[in-house]
Amino acid sequence: MRLTRPALFCAALISGTTLVAPAFAAPAPAAPANAAPAAAPADANPLIASVNGQKIYLDDVKHAAASLPPQARQLPPNTLVNILLNQIVSQKAIQIDALKEGLDKKPEVKAQMQEAADNALQNAYLQEKVAPMVTEDAIKQTYQANYASKKGEQEIHARHILVADEATAKDIIKQLDKGAKFEDLAKKLSTDKGSGASGGDLGWFKKDDMLPEFSKAAFAMKPGTISQTPVKTQYGWHVIQVLASREAPVPPLDQVHDEIRQQLIRDNVRKIVDDAQKKVKIVRYDAQGKPIADAPATPAKK
Repeated sequence: MRLTRPALFCAALISGTTLVAPAFAAPAPAAPANAAPAAAPADANPLIASVNGQKIYLDDVKHAAASLPPQARQLPPNTLVNILLNQIVSQKAIQIDALKEGLDKKPEVKAQMQEAADNALQNAYLQEKVAPMVTEDAIKQTYQANYASKKGEQEIHARHILVADEATAKDIIKQLDKGAKFEDLAKKLSTDKGSGASGGDLGWFKKDDMLPEFSKAAFAMKPGTISQTPVKTQYGWHVIQVLASREAPVPPLDQVHDEIRQQLIRDNVRKIVDDAQKKVKIVRYDAQGKPIADAPATPAKK
């Protein structure tokens, strides 16, 4: 069955809104007193196909679109809607044939169908419980507690020259002490070609951004100084120059909004799962099928 209004269907599918007349359409002239009643408004969820009498509605296409990757949603409207409709039609045709052959009665298929149903139920439960907890207000409160109300972490701006052995690193330090330019030596000698091309510049970074040995040495230095002892890491020997130090600026809410949202989802899912487990009796069994005794409770500290 051909889809006669793909552009309108796709617009409703993508926006999630009811199909309406274009906002820029000219107003209709007043109807005379004896005119026929106005046509009923367009159905927000019209029937768009059927397979052996099984009806397919616009909402079915919307549901299919929800699982598409962002790139696929950039397809032209006619193409997108027809692809999705053809996919649903094909699925229903296969399902009808599979049921005729009794595949739904096979134990392994029944188990897979039950697993899919169980997963759908679990996801629906978590969605219903978690969604009310992950609100814009909750995100803003988390931002205030974990970002806005705390001091920014210290970070430094530094350069480095990485070489394979300690002797070479010590020689570089001697050259720098005699007036050689750090940037020139980094470009010429550093085995870290990424930073070496820009004079060894590493930009601004926090302690946890670098290897522990590197950070320990760099954050102990004062701005404007060069390490007088080579610093060894798993990559080789480093000569470090610290250019500046500052307190990292607090990121604006819009920059960390999605990160906070994902964290709230993870935290609340974990809480709901833990609460659910507390309400049931859980018995685990060993390889011989015997119940495993609960681990003894940890004695409280005095």
